[in-house]
Amino acid sequence: MIAIIQYDAGNIKSVENAIVRLGYECCITNDTGKIRKADKVIFPGVGEASTAMKYLNEKDLVKLIPTLQQPVLGICLGLQLMCISSEEGNIQGFGIFNTVVKKFPPKEFVPHTGWNNSVQIEGKLFEGIQLKDDFVYMHSYYAEVCEQTNAICDYIFPFSAALQRDNFFAVQFHPEKSGLSGEKLLINFLKL
Repeated sequence: MIAIIQYDAGNIKSVENAIVRLGYECCITNDTGKIRKADKVIFPGVGEASTAMKYLNEKDLVKLIPTLQQPVLGICLGLQLMCISSEEGNIQGFGIFNTVVKKFPPKEFVPHTGWNNSVQIEGKLFEGIQLKDDFVYMHSYYAEVCEQTNAICDYIFPFSAALQRDNFFAVQFHPEKSGLSGEKLLINFLKL
């Protein structure tokens, strides 16, 4: 069973629909027991960091998520909350990834929305995916590049499009909205 963490963030239903479309069973839950027992965990998110962390704290998920042993995939806000800290709401994150989340400088095209490809990709999530393959982004905050970065997107400047540490994987883009490229990435995660 795939557990999709419920924390009052957007895009949870679209993640569920993508997983079901690929032929996998999943449940949307904030139950710590169900999450701990799941084969894989997806930590999605579209929302605001401090509001999300407040909810996660109330449900004891802040303590749980960094201790998970199975493969975990963070998406968008999920990636950002897995970092050390975020300028959005000046919150402390889980510290899974050794980087910080900052706000893009004010520019004509911020937030970063729409299709974009990568300038670097590596690792198990990106098997069968090429640099030219695009993914859908929707964000005003970004994770700085660090030693755990395994994909880089260049928008205003290079940032972490994906991060990986041990059993924790995270992507800034939305694979559930990214057509065949996103489907390949989700399949790679689900087959880990």
